[in-house]
Amino acid sequence: MARVCQVTGKKPITGHKISFSNKKAKRRFLPNLQTKRFFLAEEDRWVVLKLSTDAIRTINKNGLLTVVNELRAQGQKI
Repeated sequence: MARVCQVTGKKPITGHKISFSNKKAKRRFLPNLQTKRFFLAEEDRWVVLKLSTDAIRTINKNGLLTVVNELRAQGQKI
């Protein structure tokens, strides 16, 4: 599975690793992804999502049902 957040769409970006002598080497900056289980009470089942920590805060703020409905509207199977 790719390193992409299911809610925010965050994915790895590229940049440079810069040494003390200012040599530049390519590297990847990976998002802080967590695999998290949520209980969806309306459907009486557990949902496993791969989320960035920013998306976890979004779910805490807006509610799981709202976020799941938005994802289903976009065509994701949850």
